[in-house]
Amino acid sequence: MIASKKLQIMKKSQLAIENFKTLNCAQSVLLSHAEDLKLDRTTALRIALGFGGGMGRAETCGAVTGAYMVLGMKAQFGEKSIQEIKTETKVAVKKFNELFIARHGSLKCKKLLGVDISTPEGSTEANDKKLFDSICSGLVASAAEILEEEF
Repeated sequence: MIASKKLQIMKKSQLAIENFKTLNCAQSVLLSHAEDLKLDRTTALRIALGFGGGMGRAETCGAVTGAYMVLGMKAQFGEKSIQEIKTETKVAVKKFNELFIARHGSLKCKKLLGVDISTPEGSTEANDKKLFDSICSGLVASAAEILEEEF
């Protein structure tokens, strides 16, 4: 069973990395879980479109905001009140944050990349240093893995 679970984890992270070749970080994470969430591709891409690059401001990492979208979509409604669902989702987001920070040291795009990609100079530096390939693809994979392992 553990080997099977690890294979699933690899598949989600690999899918997220593949997605990241053409999509933004938030889209890549959300889309890697879209099938499980019964969310069609186009809707997933549209929902996460504005969240890449730390919402275009190099703030909260897009892989993280994509994970928040997955956690929100996983919320179980049914007999629970909206307040109970909100509380459970806040707990899940807090746990995700703790796990992501433990792996990477921050939730902020600027700190994770070491440059501010919301500025022309920072964006140029990130491109020149290939930070999106060397750092962001790993963050996207990590977010997908945390979701798969813990939620």
